[in-house]
Amino acid sequence: MKYNYKFKNKKLFELAVTHISLANDRNIESNQRLEFLGDSVLSFVVANYIYAEYKNVDEGALTELRANAVCEKTLAIAARNLELGNDIKFGKSERMSGGKDKDSVLADAYEAVLAAIFLDSGIECARDFVMDTIGDMIGDTSYVELENYKSEIQSFYQKRDRNTEVVTYRLISKTGPDHDPTFAVEAVYQGKIIGKGSGKNRKSAEQEAAKHALGHVCGRV
Repeated sequence: MKYNYKFKNKKLFELAVTHISLANDRNIESNQRLEFLGDSVLSFVVANYIYAEYKNVDEGALTELRANAVCEKTLAIAARNLELGNDIKFGKSERMSGGKDKDSVLADAYEAVLAAIFLDSGIECARDFVMDTIGDMIGDTSYVELENYKSEIQSFYQKRDRNTEVVTYRLISKTGPDHDPTFAVEAVYQGKIIGKGSGKNRKSAEQEAAKHALGHVCGRV
């Protein structure tokens, strides 16, 4: 692993990189319990950071920011940067199927290593590990809009019409290359198009469509 941390208890790291496939082959403990703990440590560290960093952001947007930061894709990117896949110990079947390149395996191993660091040295070292490895990806607003226009437009119609019918979002097109796509979306309520939006991912396009709809019904820009 390419990270400047020395374990006092090296057995913790050995356990963190023991995949379930090897554990089953040899009847030993796998990294799954560490993964469980690491998931909670990661959530706490990220939540604490975004709570302090984004002071004017509501609970819904904070939840989205956290979810984006701790998702499988983000953790797999961090694990690849750490070259963690080279350290994971697999059973024969998983090794033959290319386990060290799977996002799910890498993300799980990242959480297990985080838990191992936490048990070895405490929350501050765990926090340093998280911030050093995914800090730049926390709060990436290309994936999350900090203003939750979708919730606002839904609340507007529910209050106005006093019903539970939801605003839906329809993908119109996806253009551009795979590494730099543009999504176009329509917001629809009771069969009528109430807003249109575009963005670099579907979520941001839906937020833009909701913002457009709010501009019409509430006089907002």
